[in-house]
Amino acid sequence: QVQVVESGGGLVRPGGSLRLSCVASRNIFSFYSMGWFRQAPGKQRELVARVTSGGSTDYSDSVKGRFTISGDNAKNTVYLQMNSLKPEDTAVYYCNLATIAGYDYWGQGTQVTVSS
Repeated sequence: QVQVVESGGGLVRPGGSLRLSCVASRNIFSFYSMGWFRQAPGKQRELVARVTSGGSTDYSDSVKGRFTISGDNAKNTVYLQMNSLKPEDTAVYYCNLATIAGYDYWGQGTQVTVSS
């Protein structure tokens, strides 16, 4: 079983920044992909950003140019740097680690609220 723990959420004003962290209980590059999803109230969970073990990245159109996903293998941590935050970025953010065999591991989520 893999433990996944997110942190770094909080309340921030529009235009501000936050960095989310996702710590895994094992080497993150043992996973095929590492990603961040979010779910706003009344909406479906959606992909925000994803990086594969090969280094390919994928971003939602709504966050391109503002968010950056990265990983630190030595710390078993995946980061999501979020800049120029908007109220519509308000959601619970979840870390996802996926194996090539199709297993998914999720964290408990961290709340991000963008409000003045």
